[in-house]
Amino acid sequence: MTCVWFLTLPSAEIVDRVVLGEWPCLRPSIDPQSHSPELGQLMQRCWAEEPTERPEFNHIRVLLRKQNKESRTNILDNLLSRMEQYANNLEELVEERTQAYHEEKRKAEALLYQILPHSVAEQLKRGETVQAEAFDSVTIYFSDIVGFTAISAESTPMEVVTLLNDLYTCFDAIIDNFDVYKVETIGDAYMVVSGLPVRNGKLHGREIARMALALLCAVRTFRIRHRSEQQLKLRIGIHSGPVCAGVVGLKMPRYCLFGDTVNTSSRMESTGEALKIHVSAATRDVLLEFNCFQLELRGDIDIKGKGKMTTYWLLGESDSQ
Repeated sequence: MTCVWFLTLPSAEIVDRVVLGEWPCLRPSIDPQSHSPELGQLMQRCWAEEPTERPEFNHIRVLLRKQNKESRTNILDNLLSRMEQYANNLEELVEERTQAYHEEKRKAEALLYQILPHSVAEQLKRGETVQAEAFDSVTIYFSDIVGFTAISAESTPMEVVTLLNDLYTCFDAIIDNFDVYKVETIGDAYMVVSGLPVRNGKLHGREIARMALALLCAVRTFRIRHRSEQQLKLRIGIHSGPVCAGVVGLKMPRYCLFGDTVNTSSRMESTGEALKIHVSAATRDVLLEFNCFQLELRGDIDIKGKGKMTTYWLLGESDSQ
């Protein structure tokens, strides 16, 4: 079958006339003697202007088989079958690749949420620049292991890694029960904050205090794998005050805290004692509002860069609030 009429028209003219939507619609002119009436009707239906009036692919195949007695070995029928198989395989491949993409995306997002606060991660996903933000009042927790240098010197590097991984895996599970955000770990140092990036009013002091008590309780029963007879001694420091927080860096970005409150919190830890929670007067004032924490005056302590500061020991929490 040859559409002689179409072959005589320039392709540009055919395109223009189709775009103009002339009526009756532009269609090929074919010789009725070159095909059966049924095939002519099928072609006319395939050219229908309304898509819903066009026959489905399966129906076309059935009609073509009727036109060809040797349908099972017919080249055209074989071509149609291969095209249909290719289309089905392509759909399955696209669906499979799409599912794989969504799974990898989910894993990447889960990892991002572990590295950065959820609200900050969402901004980065939208391509937004994360602006540094000031927080009027937060509470920061610092802790480290007393005698960690000596333990490291007497242990293999693998034993040290195992120790820290066991300890911080235990800590990470505990802090999930409180409204806090783990900022970072550096060696044996563990830093946590409450009151950012989502503000929680005055609850930040209570959340950090309860978390510190829970961590101290866990450390008392924690055992070092390669030194099961040795008691791990944790030293904890807490301070409350204003900070500025923001994402620093492009490669391996970190959500960091800046300000004197961070430094003072670190000083509370370094001037504390093993298996005790050392808190500043600012944190003590925050905790007094809850009327449920047991505090003991330590006295005036000389703090590097700060001079004399009145500090306290956090002993526990009573049932009354």
